[in-house]
Amino acid sequence: MVDSRLVYSTQTGRFCPDCHQPASLCACKGKKTRSPVRVACDGIIRIRREVKGRKGKTVTTISGFEKDPGDMKKIASQLKNHCGTGGSVKAGMVIIQGDHRELIKAELEKQGFKAKLAGG
Repeated sequence: MVDSRLVYSTQTGRFCPDCHQPASLCACKGKKTRSPVRVACDGIIRIRREVKGRKGKTVTTISGFEKDPGDMKKIASQLKNHCGTGGSVKAGMVIIQGDHRELIKAELEKQGFKAKLAGG
């Protein structure tokens, strides 16, 4: 076990994965050493149906917006009202409860977006 690193200690708690110090004594706290994952926007809104990691519940995810979070919340609100269901905006993605792919695609195309069904 040459490459083993301490992740948690009952004495000090969690350890920082970057500087390998206890989280309370972390030297890189506040610094962004890892870049956030960005999806390249090509102007196409992708609409997917997802179940994995959601306890068997079906959701429709909409990604590929080139909008700021305020505009995305507004679009999400319009889509939730149109579908008559709940949803949220997380990590640059609009999440709508249930399988509403065709309804959402028609609504987005009516608003002038170029939408595409993605996935299986």
